[in-house]
Amino acid sequence: MAEAMTQVVRPGRAGSEPAAGDGTGASPGSTRSPATELAARRRGPVSRILASLKASIGDVAFGMEDGAVSIAGLVFGVAASTSDAHVVLLAGATGAAAGAVSMMAGTYLDVVSTRDRSAALRADARRRIGRDGAPFVRRAEERLRRAGFSDDETKATGAALARNPDALLDFVAAFELRLGREAHESPWAHAAWMFIADLIAAATPVLPFALLDMDAARAASLVTTTALLLVLGVGRARITHRKVLVATIQTLAIAATAAVAGIFIGRLVIS
Repeated sequence: MAEAMTQVVRPGRAGSEPAAGDGTGASPGSTRSPATELAARRRGPVSRILASLKASIGDVAFGMEDGAVSIAGLVFGVAASTSDAHVVLLAGATGAAAGAVSMMAGTYLDVVSTRDRSAALRADARRRIGRDGAPFVRRAEERLRRAGFSDDETKATGAALARNPDALLDFVAAFELRLGREAHESPWAHAAWMFIADLIAAATPVLPFALLDMDAARAASLVTTTALLLVLGVGRARITHRKVLVATIQTLAIAATAAVAGIFIGRLVIS
């Protein structure tokens, strides 16, 4: 923790910044071949896409689980109530599309709201620091002491923060307001990944009814959906650092509950 605090509040020094470049590791004066330039440009969009995926991995996991569970419940309920595969396909496809759009919109609004709240909190903290930064410096020094900084280190860091309001604001945002990278998150990227993940997972229990006869589609839908849920359980365990068995059982139990509820409602309607 002490190291993290030092990195946040360490004031910039002349000549300590990395040399300006193009992000590929080459120095400003270096020359690169046209092939290298072309390769760097080609890697740009891919790198950005992978970075947005990494930032949205929680949305992807949640979207896939939501799509698989909700549409599986719908499909199994309709499939248990009719012998017409086209009816199941229509219900499943409609539900998958509507669910994916709904989750995309919800994710977009959530990221925008979180980003706006973060920006408002930082703006308020900036105004209060501008009026009187001394209380913030004292609280920062107290936090540093509790983290194990010596008196000399604490005083030097506190003095640096007092001279640099921007660094003090970053310290307050990180350790008092508990703000992370919310202000830099792209709501469109999160929403797009949520839509893609939800739609792909929702299509899994539906597709067999477009390709197979009714009896075979029921079995194939059950098998493919169960396999997807097992993968999602493992993925959720890795993301949340939970035990794989526990996360997998939870995911399967939720899906089974949705499927039973769908079948029950379907039978109830047609009875």
